[in-house]
Amino acid sequence: MIGIFDSGVGGMTVARAIEQFCPGYPLVYLGDLARTPYGSKSPAMITEYSHRNTEFLLKQGAKLIVIACNSAASTASTFLRSHYSQAIVDVIFPAVTRAAEVSKNGRIGIIGTRATINSGLYEQRLLAARPDCKVYSQACPLLVPLVEEGWLDRQETKMIVKKYLHPLRDKQIDTLILGCTHYPLLKKTIATRIGRGVHIIDSSVEVALHLKSILDSGEQLRNELYCPGTPSRFFVSDLPSPVHALASAIFGRPVLLEKTDV
Repeated sequence: MIGIFDSGVGGMTVARAIEQFCPGYPLVYLGDLARTPYGSKSPAMITEYSHRNTEFLLKQGAKLIVIACNSAASTASTFLRSHYSQAIVDVIFPAVTRAAEVSKNGRIGIIGTRATINSGLYEQRLLAARPDCKVYSQACPLLVPLVEEGWLDRQETKMIVKKYLHPLRDKQIDTLILGCTHYPLLKKTIATRIGRGVHIIDSSVEVALHLKSILDSGEQLRNELYCPGTPSRFFVSDLPSPVHALASAIFGRPVLLEKTDV
């Protein structure tokens, strides 16, 4: 199975994209809603939560781990890769690669949680991939709680998105990385307010395409993970009332969410 973890429901956008681009590969998902959002936590706590999440997924039979949380990917990915022998895929590298490819003027914006932005990892990787680019980052701490509450189309959410994006509009970016897997749920609102002609990089889609390329080129891993007909499982560490509706909206079908402790 492919193991996926996130601090909440946002990683379900990654799980859905993997279903679409990698059919026949069962998933085991963990959304740590009891501790969401990770973006406001210390690096030490994010690393500890990521460690626990990975242990849980491996016990469920995962043979490959996808870190579907930008805060965890930017903070804990180095630790996880040094601690485990299993393949670990994070959401940052594929989004960076795509942004570096598609930007015409080299002015690239990033929105994410405080932990993601403060880590500087997106900027480091973008400059490594394209040294001539200019990177502009904006922390958006209120967006994850708004998504988790299901406030996707509320006027308050639209006003907050507009305020966060204003500094990036002034920088005349032509590419914007959604540096949090919750943000694709606000993609329409973001696209309207960032301006025409700005290429939006959806990290959930990019990581699914990256994973597909790994599976297509790795026969041993493909044979270990490919198991059509095996049902995927979705675990959460808490079950607040909006989560069922959000999960159903993401997958376009009812999703059985199993409560667990991690």
